[in-house]
Amino acid sequence: MKKTSLLFATALLLGFTACDTARQTQDDDTRIPATTTQTGPTPTGAVMSNGGLRVYAFDDSQKYPESQLVLRTPPANGVVQPGPVEFVYELSNFQLTRMTPHSNSEHLANSKEGQHIHNIVDNEPYTAHYETTFNKEMEEGDHVVLSFLSRSYHESLKHKGAYDLRMVTVGKPQQRMEFDLKAPHMFYSRPKGEYVGEDARRIMLDFYLVNTDLSANGNKVRATINGTEFMLDKWMPHIIEGLPMGETTIKLELVNNAGAVVPGPYNSVTRTITLKES
Repeated sequence: MKKTSLLFATALLLGFTACDTARQTQDDDTRIPATTTQTGPTPTGAVMSNGGLRVYAFDDSQKYPESQLVLRTPPANGVVQPGPVEFVYELSNFQLTRMTPHSNSEHLANSKEGQHIHNIVDNEPYTAHYETTFNKEMEEGDHVVLSFLSRSYHESLKHKGAYDLRMVTVGKPQQRMEFDLKAPHMFYSRPKGEYVGEDARRIMLDFYLVNTDLSANGNKVRATINGTEFMLDKWMPHIIEGLPMGETTIKLELVNNAGAVVPGPYNSVTRTITLKES
């Protein structure tokens, strides 16, 4: 009798141990290891280090392949009057003012107003818009207008249908501008303005390409950051780390495989940003 009781107790103990082991295994399968904790965008390809800076591409943001943007007003090649010009967009499968649901929004300068439209006139600094209709002051002349959809942390959507490029004539300019809409063009987007505190630790570089792409054996973007040069061969957003506090100068050039700037009015541009501790 004692032997039978002992055998039963042993079997019961083994059963509990097996259950605990199975439960622990399931818990371990669903637990995120500490080593994979997201600390910012995940590098795509090599991390370039030079002059105390680190620069790398990333491509892990929320994807919106079905999102579409159409600019209804002003019409392509249309004529409008100088002053406040009305812009009217039509969007599909994209929600303005929504916070982009990705951890990158926690590690990059993020708009508190959410997703938006970047509107760039003549490659000047963009204006961000959170509604599909707005007015924008425009002076007399021929103007190149680029519009594209943006995540809440200002990363552009780069697929076909997510942007609009057109010429608009304001008033009756005496000197006309020639712009080939079918030629390769690069437009500057980010970084822009002032970065304070945590936002200054990791700066996103983003530009917009039309009628071209980048590759190791083709066109590239030469980014010169405070005098230090980096060659970018992926059309992706890039992270810049290690920038000093104060002013930073960034020069972007769309170049061919021989390093010559590709002809175009906006394929070489220089901007200045400011970083502050607090």
